[in-house]
Amino acid sequence: MNCVFFRLKMIGFASKRGIMSGFPVWRCLQEIPRAPNYTTHAQLLFHSQVSSVVLPSRLNCTNRLLSIRPISWPASRLCHGDSRGDTKEGFSLRALKQAPKPALYIGFSGLIPFLSAPLLMAVTQSFYPEVAYAQLVYGASIVSFLGGARWGFAIPDGSPAPPDWMNLGNSVVPSLLAWLALLCRDNVAEGALVVIMGLGLSLHYDLTLLPGYPAWFKAMRTILTLVATFSLVATLTLKKFCTEKKIKELQK
Repeated sequence: MNCVFFRLKMIGFASKRGIMSGFPVWRCLQEIPRAPNYTTHAQLLFHSQVSSVVLPSRLNCTNRLLSIRPISWPASRLCHGDSRGDTKEGFSLRALKQAPKPALYIGFSGLIPFLSAPLLMAVTQSFYPEVAYAQLVYGASIVSFLGGARWGFAIPDGSPAPPDWMNLGNSVVPSLLAWLALLCRDNVAEGALVVIMGLGLSLHYDLTLLPGYPAWFKAMRTILTLVATFSLVATLTLKKFCTEKKIKELQK
């Protein structure tokens, strides 16, 4: 080793002084003796023992991985999710295209009484309490109808909504809210807020809480509820900004 270090120092000294110009340095490096690679019998024995222990364990792991059976999932479950214990259908506004035409025509024509009241007040720039109360009564009847629809949906045999305390009890709540709204004859604003609460609560029941209706009906219910709610809000807004008049003045 001392000889090797000495030769390296001499090569470095010669390269600095320019002594070894024209003489290839790599030949000097080739003359440096390399340490032999000794492999003892003990090292060979140790490696053979380690490989004999590690390789079987790797083979066992590989066999276990190869013995795993693939999980088979039905195509319907992959597309629509695991439906075990879940009777709710998915919700999307695109499902409205699947709605029967009678349901669409009757459902959207039911928005006429909601929209006609604020439209009349906006055209005449006046707020009519009689017209607002007529809209309130119609909204209360719709809220009560939604509760009755839930009750009728739970009664038949084989219905996804069994006639238990949750389904039948929650189907009565909209009717009670409609009754409270009709009691607010002297204060249309409070009655309209109760009707809005009933519409929102019924929609929450039908979409999330209770097992339910077809997807097209949920989509239609969402649109109808939003339009009816905005019409009531528009009536309350006109009450605040327009002058109040009686319906008899409109006839004159």
